[in-house]
Amino acid sequence: MDLRTRVTVLSESADRDGVQNSFMRPGDPVGITKVRNPGQGTTRLMRVMQTNACSLSCGYCPTFCGGKVRRTYLSPEEVARVFMEAHRTGLADGLFLTSGVPGPPSRMTDRMLAAVELLRRREGFRGYVHLKLLPGAEPAQVETAARLASRVSVNLEAPGDAYVRALAREKDFAGDLLPKLELAGRLVRERKRLGDPAALATVGPTTQFVVGAAGEQDREILGLVARLERQRLLHHAHFSAFQPVVGTPLEGRRPTPAARELRLYQAEHLLRQYGFAYEELVFGADGNLSLHEDPKTAWALAHPERFPIDVCRAPYESLLRVPGIGPATAGALVTERRCAVIRWSGDLRAAGVDVLRAGWFLTLRGRRLASTREPRQLRLFPYGEHLTQAPFRTPVPPCAYR
Repeated sequence: MDLRTRVTVLSESADRDGVQNSFMRPGDPVGITKVRNPGQGTTRLMRVMQTNACSLSCGYCPTFCGGKVRRTYLSPEEVARVFMEAHRTGLADGLFLTSGVPGPPSRMTDRMLAAVELLRRREGFRGYVHLKLLPGAEPAQVETAARLASRVSVNLEAPGDAYVRALAREKDFAGDLLPKLELAGRLVRERKRLGDPAALATVGPTTQFVVGAAGEQDREILGLVARLERQRLLHHAHFSAFQPVVGTPLEGRRPTPAARELRLYQAEHLLRQYGFAYEELVFGADGNLSLHEDPKTAWALAHPERFPIDVCRAPYESLLRVPGIGPATAGALVTERRCAVIRWSGDLRAAGVDVLRAGWFLTLRGRRLASTREPRQLRLFPYGEHLTQAPFRTPVPPCAYR
């Protein structure tokens, strides 16, 4: 294959490592994905595998060792050259680099690190590089990756040994994946503590879970995520609802509802940005989040003694617990009510409150804004209140729930 064909094949193979909030439109350049950063617009990311050859048996992945796909490879020099050409022409702002594991993991990891080293040392590129570490990479390679990359990620795939073995018999959760992610988190945490102004800008590690293929519970996934985030070893987690792929070992498994993926994103967002504790999340008897109510509403309904609250007097922390009110809206309400009078629900809508959703939990001038609360089905809204957009590669449309 010529270079363009190889890049096309490897960019398509990288789609399964989809970046949260990413999307492509017809006519977009090959391998370039736009990534939404809430409140910061979009950035253009070149997403590519260095090779899609692989010796692992991941049952959910079309590039597993027995998969019938075209195999190809990019050298470190080719990765650096292709990305810098895209960057200089204004097509790409950053790079997401992943790879299959076609033999000893340390050998392929060295090739990935060599590509990033070329970008940093020879090309002088100091922008965003996300490097996905391979299963079996050595601790010294994790240290090098944390030094060279803006972000490193280690895909845990599932919350425990038995679940991971069910997905890929070669992967070791307790002996390899989890310790590697924790090491990366400690290295990044230490770099931030030292605050070297000459160092490259870095952000915390991420991970990804394949949801539903191995029988794991939401309670187990979020318990692990909450611990890692609390210890500042993980910035955030991605969740991918399992979708069987023809020709893979797990092609006969039932697909996971896209709504389950969405609920996990919502719950993780509450833990990371809303001050919720893991113990406050509401799980069903099966250990999973409700598919019918978002996690914030489920918590509010489980605590009727906390509601309704007076929208004109409640502190920021209480407003933030109301379904339909996000951090920006809660802050705006606290600020505006100091110099203005909230007269009716239209004022709340203007401030960003989802009155239909929040009304049952709020009072204004001593009266509840809604006399009854009817269960609401999943509805599509523009990006808003406390809900993280589900990745575009799942059946969930490329817009957020609210």
